[in-house]
Amino acid sequence: MSEILSSLRSLMASHSPPLDALVVPSEDYHQSEYVSARDKRREFVSGFTGSAGLALITKTEARLWTDGRYFLQAMQQLSNEWTLMRMGEDPLVEVWMSENLPEEANIGVDSWCVSVDTANRWGKSFAKKSQKLIPTTTDLVDQVWKNRPASEMCPVIVHPLEFAGRSVSEKLEDLRAKLKQESARGLVIAALDEVAWLYNIRGTDVAYCPVVHAFAIVTTDSAFLYVDKKKVSDEASAYFKGLSVEVREYTDVISDVSLLASDRLFSSFVSKTAQPEATKDMEIDSEQTDRLWVDPASCCYALYSKLDADKVLLQPSPLSLSKALKNPVELEGLKKAHVRDGAAVVQYLVWLDKQMQELYGASGYFLEAEANKKKPTETSKLTEVTVSDKLESLRAAKEHFRGLSFPTISSVGSNAAIIHYSPEPEACAEMDPDKIYLCDSGAQYLDGTTDITRTVHFGKPSAHEKDCYTAVLKGHVALGNARFPKGTNGYTLDILARAPLWKYGLDYRHGTGHGVGSYLFVHEGPHQVSFRPSARNVPLQATMTVTDEPGYYEDGNFGIRLENVLVVNDAETEFNFGEKGYLQFEHITWAPYQVKLIDLDQLTREEINWLNTYHLKCKDILAPFMNQTEMEWLKKATEPVCVSV
Repeated sequence: MSEILSSLRSLMASHSPPLDALVVPSEDYHQSEYVSARDKRREFVSGFTGSAGLALITKTEARLWTDGRYFLQAMQQLSNEWTLMRMGEDPLVEVWMSENLPEEANIGVDSWCVSVDTANRWGKSFAKKSQKLIPTTTDLVDQVWKNRPASEMCPVIVHPLEFAGRSVSEKLEDLRAKLKQESARGLVIAALDEVAWLYNIRGTDVAYCPVVHAFAIVTTDSAFLYVDKKKVSDEASAYFKGLSVEVREYTDVISDVSLLASDRLFSSFVSKTAQPEATKDMEIDSEQTDRLWVDPASCCYALYSKLDADKVLLQPSPLSLSKALKNPVELEGLKKAHVRDGAAVVQYLVWLDKQMQELYGASGYFLEAEANKKKPTETSKLTEVTVSDKLESLRAAKEHFRGLSFPTISSVGSNAAIIHYSPEPEACAEMDPDKIYLCDSGAQYLDGTTDITRTVHFGKPSAHEKDCYTAVLKGHVALGNARFPKGTNGYTLDILARAPLWKYGLDYRHGTGHGVGSYLFVHEGPHQVSFRPSARNVPLQATMTVTDEPGYYEDGNFGIRLENVLVVNDAETEFNFGEKGYLQFEHITWAPYQVKLIDLDQLTREEINWLNTYHLKCKDILAPFMNQTEMEWLKKATEPVCVSV
């Protein structure tokens, strides 16, 4: 790590102009949360492997900012050359730079890897001391990364209409209507999932995310896709031709954005005598404002800098909300995918329960007793990685499986307190019957993306562990059972999941819920359920998906999280105050909660009834996938519990 920092500082000194600091973001050219191996620049320079964070290298210091999900992980992974900056507790990166770097400091960044929003925010902060944000001539990290992985060369895959539910022509027509509504003549699309959703394509360029590295531009009469043409088969080429979507090289996007700015970007599919089918019947206002739409959160500053800022509409992409509002085919696919996925999770718990009893002498999933401390052989022992591999194999046997949706968080004991823990084969923990086990996992299926967390104990949980699990469950149930007026956002609802923990002075450092894609990103916006102010931006709407995942993490001891995916539906209410209409949630995740971790005396009658009803549905829905042994286990795991007197 010292050699990397030293090399970067040499490049900073020789850069024109010389740099006082270098920012290394986590994001790629598309501002993605999850990036390909060759785009993990921040991980390369810092050693920190979490999905969120930012590295800052000055002449004498190296600092890393990350959020509460990763505090413990960062403390373990950063060398003593690095200082951890805790988001929400320490100064924001732009505040720190403004206050601690000298006047007129030059702060370098690869402008392809920073969003318009971020660059503009930093620019305002730097102005106080005449500091400047300097786009580097090349990415300095790439110059010192000698063994940087090669570019992915994975084919573009056409996503069948039977899973997509809406044609590209329909989506383009809707998008162009929104352009007209906002008096814009074009939209630059940078987010990988938006490109994939709009054109009904998928790919394998990024692990766990079925997307292809591509940009898109859509105007009132043309549509373009920017992708490495070596990834486009003859079949895919014919598909795009049939849609009047012009395919150009990935690297052409910057020159074409410049052409777009001067209204000189033309498609070979468009002429004075022929327009794309999607726009034949659409009236284009010849006097519309000459504006171009750019999403400041997903578009990189490199592309934005080619536009006339006075003629740019900076607001969230219209595709983000359109993608979040699932069509009937997507909803049906998501529900089916979650049933198959739930079956795999239950089959995994059945297998793991048996293994823990046989190999470790655990009392098991249902009984509360100390393990008799059997010791498995070196070849038969279970680790966080080997058990998660078993779960993956069970999912892989299910219809339409295409891979995991994120690295499985398989965590024992104190590792479960690391919110986004990622076990490594060489350094992971062995399973322990006397410690909590948290498993947060998900899969990609052609008909939907899944995300589920269950926390279990195969021995005798402590009273404190039960109290914490019960509080998490109560918050999970409270949010899932909520009814609320239309127009309510996730910031307002977040308190429902935290209140039972707050009663004991407990809390958690992550959001409570995120959207889930339809065979796309497992983390999908624009909505969320969270304490973060950004959760106020978009209200929840019918047909959205959102997770319900409160937790509690006790550093050095254990972690607890429970997670289901919910669908937002219209609610039937006795009254309709303000004529707003009301919404409610529908659970589509199916796997039992471990009853022995629940202090039933702390549950209300309503919570008991909900638990019993959910477990009954769980048993009935998953029954077709179970063999006799698995069904017996599932029946026992979903037996009704009694209401405390």
